[in-house]
Amino acid sequence: MTEALALRPRRVFIAWVLALYALARVVTTTILLVVMQHQVPSGMTGGDDVPVSYFPFTALWDGQWYQTIAHTGYPSELPRSEGGSVQQNPWAFYPLFPLMARAVMAVTGLGFPAVGSTIALLCGAGAAVLMGLLLRERIGDPAAYLVVALWASFPASVTLQLAYTESLAMLLLVAYLYALAKERWLVATAVALLVGLSRPIAVPLGLVTLVVVVLRWRARRERPITRGTYGAMLAALVGCGVAGLLWPAIAWWRTGVRSAYTDTMATWRGSGTVEPFTPWWGMSKYALGDTWGPVLLVTVPLLIVAMMAGPWARALGADLRTWTLAYPAYLAAVLDPFTSIFRYLVPLFPILVVVLGAGWADRRGNTWKRLLWRFVPLLLLSIVGQYYWTDILWRFVPPSDYPP
Repeated sequence: MTEALALRPRRVFIAWVLALYALARVVTTTILLVVMQHQVPSGMTGGDDVPVSYFPFTALWDGQWYQTIAHTGYPSELPRSEGGSVQQNPWAFYPLFPLMARAVMAVTGLGFPAVGSTIALLCGAGAAVLMGLLLRERIGDPAAYLVVALWASFPASVTLQLAYTESLAMLLLVAYLYALAKERWLVATAVALLVGLSRPIAVPLGLVTLVVVVLRWRARRERPITRGTYGAMLAALVGCGVAGLLWPAIAWWRTGVRSAYTDTMATWRGSGTVEPFTPWWGMSKYALGDTWGPVLLVTVPLLIVAMMAGPWARALGADLRTWTLAYPAYLAAVLDPFTSIFRYLVPLFPILVVVLGAGWADRRGNTWKRLLWRFVPLLLLSIVGQYYWTDILWRFVPPSDYPP
């Protein structure tokens, strides 16, 4: 066997993945500590007169909302202005992460900043392991190691050790994709329901599931499908549908307002309403001008399609290709593009396989010598990007600043 084809024993592979993830987090921790020296004390860091320390620094911005939820839960009535419009409130934030933090806080007696960032760190480690296991049989061990290392070093990967939900969402996302790849349909169904309580990504996962189910059905002559398997596949599809509606339904049930979730989400929008697709046009022109903004808006989707449609992505398989197309389309439909777009890119890990040149169907070419010449400059750029993301977006400059 060649170097790329000889898969290491699973426990050895997992140990190396965890080592790479830990090394990436050491780099990120160093960056956080350096940037923290320039953070002005504020209410988000523990008080205007309190020196900034590491754990409070990891719980800025949305971490403050998760901390509120961990301590007091969700309001039974939507807060409204004197004019009757809904105000920003905790219902915009999914419950699994802060409720996990509440449970750990109750057991350990630690505060939310320490617990939240630790949960994120551990979930990120779990996501790295499952990502490696998902990729290794498709692209080989060397490429899987390097993709995980690039993902763990991505500029917005700083969120993997902040009191944010990126790590938990990644853990559940990769767990779901891994369950689909192994045709563990009922496991996928259970994970989908957890996704529905952690991050609004169930809709694109439903499309991935549909593609995988259709491909499995088309192969039924070679691999017959039992009634039980048909039922389990249907359960996975239904699970994604339920997951997509679960949190809005809970918000409706608790507040008595059918549109409680969408009304709350609209309070974070510049227009005050949730408008599919249209905000991207205005933001692209605002950021890059009337000419280059629309050009970029058209070019980026075409580039993503080209990356996933070509033979250079064949090793990814239909599931990861579909995810990489469905997720950006979903973001375009529901997201107002702003500074948070960088951390929303963290789930697009399959793109790194193509960028690294490891997505060809024959993984025998994915040797260390061939891959490292791309990996090293990408890694260096990612680490530099982490510093600028942390200093420009994460560090809070009073009295107001753009959120990460």
